[in-house]
Amino acid sequence: MANIVILGSGGFGLSLAITAYKTGRHSVTVWSKFQEEIDDIRLKGEHVKKLPGVAIPPEIRLTSDISCISGCDILIFGIPSSFLRPVAQLAKPYVTKEMVVVNSGKGIEEGSLKLLSQVIEEELGTEKLVVLSGPSHAEEVARSIPTAIVAASKDKESAKYIQEQLGSNTLRIYLNDDVTGCELGGALKNIIALCCGICLGLGYGDNTKAALMTRGIHEIMRLGVAAGAEPLTFGGLTGLGDLIVTCTSLHSRNARAGKLIGEGMAPEEAVRQVGTVEGYWCCHTAYELAKKLGVEMPITEQLNEVLFNGGKVQDAMKKLMSRPMIYEREELISG
Repeated sequence: MANIVILGSGGFGLSLAITAYKTGRHSVTVWSKFQEEIDDIRLKGEHVKKLPGVAIPPEIRLTSDISCISGCDILIFGIPSSFLRPVAQLAKPYVTKEMVVVNSGKGIEEGSLKLLSQVIEEELGTEKLVVLSGPSHAEEVARSIPTAIVAASKDKESAKYIQEQLGSNTLRIYLNDDVTGCELGGALKNIIALCCGICLGLGYGDNTKAALMTRGIHEIMRLGVAAGAEPLTFGGLTGLGDLIVTCTSLHSRNARAGKLIGEGMAPEEAVRQVGTVEGYWCCHTAYELAKKLGVEMPITEQLNEVLFNGGKVQDAMKKLMSRPMIYEREELISG
């Protein structure tokens, strides 16, 4: 039995809590900064906004007291990228070197351009750090729909521990030691999903979506390799797998927000209506990281123009389609 604490009461954090509880082996606590959110979940027995129709077992403890971390075996961060560092700082006094720390969030930190695992390492100094990533809609994980994800870590024993403790007959967990590749794949696919949503809003079809996804994984791989990732990682669950699920389903907040933008809504308003849209924030950080590493990312560049510089989506598509013709299997480091 493990004592598991999950920081963040969003959809995926709660879905992991439910999955861990259903194994029948663990004590599970979910922390939220917002007491009113906890009170609402307790009153209604579900998170109406994030996981409507999914019952939260009363045995899962809900709290706004960060000291709940004390004495836990597994500490899971399910925090949006923009709030990760301050929450890690809040958690630090209660974290010990024996704890296995897990990050399930996806993104790149604004300003520092660091991966989220790097932010956690920097703040907590932990060596037992595992990244969970892969195609995993919270709505499906919470309902025990068969799902496969990846536990990535430099520390093989920590990754195996998470595989053993969280894996079940509905959540299959593979191991990987390419933390950079797994994190970048999970973060950058949100950009492509936002683009696919925009094309849906414009009334474009499956051909356009397929082109964006295929060329999207290509530029994700280019940036990943430049950052030190293994190319094969992007053909796995945290690359191609996560890209497929996020680009093709309206469970995806990125795709939903993109659809609204394609229909003419201002990007800021679309994000406000949908909620946490990691692709919106990740687009700018990925664009800056690509410039820093000297990597060409044409899809990301055009989306950045639309989101932050007032560019029109129709113009962005024209620019992408009128780029110089190239050989499809160009070198990873080329444009």
